[in-house]
Amino acid sequence: MLYLTTLPLWLTGFVLVVAPTLIAMAGPIFIRQRIGLEQLSNNNEVAGFKFATVGVLYAVLLAFAVIVVWEKFSDSESQVAQEAGAAATIYRLADGIQGDAGTALHDRLTDYVKVAISDDWPAMAEGHGSMAATEALNALYKTTLQFSPSGARDSDLLSEVLHQLDLLTQARRARLVAASGIVPDVLWLVLFGGAVLTVCFTFFFGTENVYAQATMTGVLAVLIFSGLLIIVMIDRPFAGSVSVRPEALVAVLEDLGER
Repeated sequence: MLYLTTLPLWLTGFVLVVAPTLIAMAGPIFIRQRIGLEQLSNNNEVAGFKFATVGVLYAVLLAFAVIVVWEKFSDSESQVAQEAGAAATIYRLADGIQGDAGTALHDRLTDYVKVAISDDWPAMAEGHGSMAATEALNALYKTTLQFSPSGARDSDLLSEVLHQLDLLTQARRARLVAASGIVPDVLWLVLFGGAVLTVCFTFFFGTENVYAQATMTGVLAVLIFSGLLIIVMIDRPFAGSVSVRPEALVAVLEDLGER
């Protein structure tokens, strides 16, 4: 689904909603030409109960998938904010470290934030992280661990810097995991297969006005495929036109005068 995610939103909407809906609306007309109204009408009573069951089962599955991907998308936004907050805190804690150690910590953290913005985000759009950002984070750890506290105050500063660095690392790891996608392949198969089966089920009802039936099928198709559009667009939180941006990290650089 990565290909659909990277398309412009209007084009993805056409592929996932408009085109399938038009095909779905043509379905009842095509079936009516092959099977007479009388035969289709005989299916209405039994097929109605079966369609109610099928519709409810698929609606529950679709709603569950939408909720899960939306929660993961929101979590990704929170993780980026947490990463930015930890970075800003480390910057300010480094102000309390005297000498070259504090300056080096500032520099390494600035390097990491810049590389995360310039390299990590484009890499996450493709479903993986940036090695350059990993190396910058390793350099930040190395610089931090080279600091030798000279008293209780410095020890407390180092302890808090390491705590914030741990939060920053966890937040980055969480966004890298989310970048590869949330919905597994087997669920994609069930979601799209279920959508096709549910819409096609409506072809075999018999109403006197076939165009009214086609319109009702179209409305159902729009609702189903709109739900799928939402899932596709936010399944990968850092890819496509609907994605989590690095504005929180950019704001850290701007707040500290790093344009």
